Amino acid sequence: MTKINNNSLSYDVAIHRIGRIWMSVALIVILAVPLAISIHFKVWPAAGPLLGGLLPIMMIYVPIGIIEVITFSPMLGSGATYLAFTTGNLTNLKVPCALNALEIADIEPGSSQGEIISTIAVATSSLVTNLVLIIGVLLFVQLTPLLASPLLKPAFENILPALFGALGYLYISKNWKLAVVPVTLMIIIFILVPTAPVGILIPVSALSAIAAARLMYKKNLI
Repeated sequence: MTKINNNSLSYDVAIHRIGRIWMSVALIVILAVPLAISIHFKVWPAAGPLLGGLLPIMMIYVPIGIIEVITFSPMLGSGATYLAFTTGNLTNLKVPCALNALEIADIEPGSSQGEIISTIAVATSSLVTNLVLIIGVLLFVQLTPLLASPLLKPAFENILPALFGALGYLYISKNWKLAVVPVTLMIIIFILVPTAPVGILIPVSALSAIAAARLMYKKNLI
């Protein structure tokens, strides 16, 4: 048991060290592009317009980013969290891939096995995404008429509903009582505030589901 705990501790320490290094490298690379352009052309943005453009976006996405870390990290685990937030596209790609992999493997999120499975799932998703993007760039001219076809337009408009509808049915069918409160709350919010940011709705639905589940558990309803 001691050996397992030591191995687990070593893995956690290593994954956090590697994750922080690569997230820092990714941040430097992202910032290096506009910096290199400014240095090459000797053109620098004025502080006033730059802050004026950044502040409205930061007021929305900084809280959403913090909330997503708190919401998704327990589901993904340390390794998958670092990898997912470095590569992006969590809500409609990385998180569903990780949850589906855990479901297929019949492993609980947050466990040691779940940590490995979710990391592999997110890594595979990232590699496949990059492969698809490379193919798309190389065949962009040839694929443009097909992708712009009116016949495919309804399909592209319903990708997210189809994805989360399938995942939602999978989990709701296991215990529909747990879904009543968050689904009802989300319907009410969408009716009252149709433009509510998805990043805010995710933690609200998660917290409402946890609170409702705890209450029903205490009342012996589940």
